[in-house]
Amino acid sequence: MPDIYEELHSAGLLSDESFAKVNAERPASLFSVHWEIKSFLYLGVLLLTGGLGLLIYENIDTIGHQFVLILIALICVGCFAYCFKTKLPFSTGQVRSPNTAFDYILLLGCTSFLIFVGYLQFEYKVFGLNYGLATLIPMLVLFFTAYYFDHLGILNLAIANLALWMGVSVTPKQLLLNSDFNSETIIYTYLLLGILLMAGAYNTQRYNFKKHFKFSYQHYGVHVSFITLLAGYFHYYNSFACSAWVLALFFFAYLVYKDAFKHRSFYFILLVVLYSYIAVSSLVVRVLIQTADLGAMSLLSLYFIGSGIGLIFLLININKQIKAK
Repeated sequence: MPDIYEELHSAGLLSDESFAKVNAERPASLFSVHWEIKSFLYLGVLLLTGGLGLLIYENIDTIGHQFVLILIALICVGCFAYCFKTKLPFSTGQVRSPNTAFDYILLLGCTSFLIFVGYLQFEYKVFGLNYGLATLIPMLVLFFTAYYFDHLGILNLAIANLALWMGVSVTPKQLLLNSDFNSETIIYTYLLLGILLMAGAYNTQRYNFKKHFKFSYQHYGVHVSFITLLAGYFHYYNSFACSAWVLALFFFAYLVYKDAFKHRSFYFILLVVLYSYIAVSSLVVRVLIQTADLGAMSLLSLYFIGSGIGLIFLLININKQIKAK
């Protein structure tokens, strides 16, 4: 941005002496502490919830469960009251936070609400053995809050709660480590979850309703869908049905790749390439193992070396195409 004092000085409207005085009185250049403040606020929310939890745990016998629930409820109500009072008008597009603290107060309110419902169920069994209802109510509240206040962090909590309600974990690492993929019920539950998440990503774009939420839906949806399709392929490995699962995987990979290239998203293209590579490699290994000779095993070693190098060059080439688009 051009300096108005320099323009006035160069035009002869400001003398050398006056220009020198102005420069001497001008404040030093400012620098942004935006991320530092946001980091401290996020850390503050974590320390507050963690500290209250530790305090309650160590003094629960003297404090009493009713007091704990009232305290958590007051924190939750206070946070939501502040957010309803200070929020900007709702819009189907992206809405900026009214101030820096807003997002973290809202996050504290939602965290307090989840703790309140969990505490209520754990201590008093208000939902009985109906755990589906105990997870459904927080999920609906989180989705409403995420959309109404336009908060990506709470949307991620809502997606995780959706997975919890369906009886699965949305985190890819936990999905791989803790899930029983020998169960057809689990596989099809994951498949349904992946379809719902990808549908959410597609609809935000199509109907222009909170388009910036697309990445969160698509991020979890792509991971869950690819891992589920691979799990289905390996589950039906020795039957004809495995071909349907691997074909579905490649078709899904094509759709995600097409959308990612259109929107110049190297991250999703990377996921497509890596998951597709796993599927192709499993087919290559299957064919070579069935030959069961020494030459096939040597070819297998060469395949992984050559395909690994080829994969690197493929990603470099795709990245260049995206940048040139």
